[in-house]
Amino acid sequence: MAASVAIHAYGLTLALHWLRRRASPTGQLATVRLFIGLSGWIILLHVSEVMSWAVAYALMDAMPDLTSGLYFSAVTYTTTGYGDLVLPARWRLVGAVEALTGILMCGWSTGFFFAVVSRSLETTQGDPLSKT
Repeated sequence: MAASVAIHAYGLTLALHWLRRRASPTGQLATVRLFIGLSGWIILLHVSEVMSWAVAYALMDAMPDLTSGLYFSAVTYTTTGYGDLVLPARWRLVGAVEALTGILMCGWSTGFFFAVVSRSLETTQGDPLSKT
C-alpha cells in the first residue's frame, strides 16, 4: 500500500511540476494534447502500482507466477474482481487492501485531473459557466 501511495504521490508531483513549467495551452488542439498526455501519465502510474502489487504477490508466493499476479492485481486494483484467481486464505485480506488502495488512487487521479481541467477552462475561457 505504501509503495502505491508513494508511486502516485511522486508521479502526480512530477505531473504538477511539468504542468507548472508549461505555458497554458492555447487552442483546442493544444488542450486536447495536454489532456491526452496527462491521462497517459496517470494510467502509467496506475499500471506501475498494479505491477508493484503483482511483484509483492510473487514474492509472497501468493500467486503461481508473475503473469497471474499481474492479472489478479489488475482486476483487484480496479475492483473488477472476476474471482477466477484468488489469493491463498492467509493473504486474502491483502487483496482487500489492494482494492481499497486502488479506489483511493483512482479517486486521487480523478480529483487531480478535474483540477487540471478546471484550471485549463478558467485560463482559456474565463468563467466556463457564464453565458456571455
